[in-house]
Amino acid sequence: MTTLSRPVNTSPFYGYQLRKFTIRALLSLLVFFGLVIYLMPLGNMLMTALRDTQNLSTTQEEPIYPTKPKTFNYKGQDIPIYKVPQESGEVKEMALVKGTRAKSTFVDPANPDAGEIEWKGNYRSLEPVLVFSARWENFAEAWDKINFPLLFRNTLVIAVVGMIGTLLSSICVAYAFARFPIPGKNILFIVLIGTIILPSQVTLIPTYAFFRLIGWIGTWLPLIVPHFFANAYNVFLLRQYFMTLPKDLDEAAMIDGAGPFQILTRVIIPQSWPAIISVAVFHFIFAWNDFFGPLVYLGSKPDLQPISVGVQVFSFQYGPRPDLIQATSLMAMLLPLVIFFAAQRVFMRGVVITGVEK
Repeated sequence: MTTLSRPVNTSPFYGYQLRKFTIRALLSLLVFFGLVIYLMPLGNMLMTALRDTQNLSTTQEEPIYPTKPKTFNYKGQDIPIYKVPQESGEVKEMALVKGTRAKSTFVDPANPDAGEIEWKGNYRSLEPVLVFSARWENFAEAWDKINFPLLFRNTLVIAVVGMIGTLLSSICVAYAFARFPIPGKNILFIVLIGTIILPSQVTLIPTYAFFRLIGWIGTWLPLIVPHFFANAYNVFLLRQYFMTLPKDLDEAAMIDGAGPFQILTRVIIPQSWPAIISVAVFHFIFAWNDFFGPLVYLGSKPDLQPISVGVQVFSFQYGPRPDLIQATSLMAMLLPLVIFFAAQRVFMRGVVITGVEK
């Protein structure tokens, strides 16, 4: 009797498909491990924020996830449970009733009616039994102690008003560089781009002296008004995007009687939302995370300080409480993350502006 076996596909196309699948699987696995490694600090922040650091043991190594000692209610009291070695060699979970250096008294949680059991030895050398316990109250406690609503309001005002200013100024400057026949335009643009390599520390002292002279120290004005005078990064991004738009649209609008301002508002801006939203997201995240500027100009005004400075001051005050510090940091980064992921599709489309056919 003969048996029929399924023929093995040895065609070149099958081998190509198999190699292609293997390469994709390996790349996906590599990207997955890279993503896990990249997100490990964020995961550690979350685990630390959910810990109960006030009741952590200093003699035992704690796991990476939030825990609390396992307890057993005995005679109306919650007593801790330890891993107690027995004479037979096994390790049994027992609840500590009374502990001393020489001998301790335990009770079996599985059979408390058996009575108390005496164990010779120092109970402090025993390993406590830990169970998973997320302390979400840390976020509410940090919210109240840091006065998060006030810091959130201050940061939101600085970021939103500055974002409006940088959009208005950068769009106008980029539009001029992209469309108007200005004499020496290329040289002016190179000078503007050259300011990118100028460190902010070089201009810090004269800028601070100027703001102090006009009485702006201790206000939000030094953090908002300069953004109404454009920025080299934003101007460069918007100009490059405007230049990809065909000038035929401008000429068609001019034939219909539109002026430069109408061309900007009715032709250029509606076609450039990806780049404009990208600039808005860039500036919002920059203003939200800016620490040095608010520290210099608002150091003596706690009621006007943004989240970046408030979190740093909070970390100095509550250094022994890393759970509150990490909870505050997570709350501070929540809004930028939401905005970034909400605008991710438009954001990525605005960043990749080369090679796009309009």
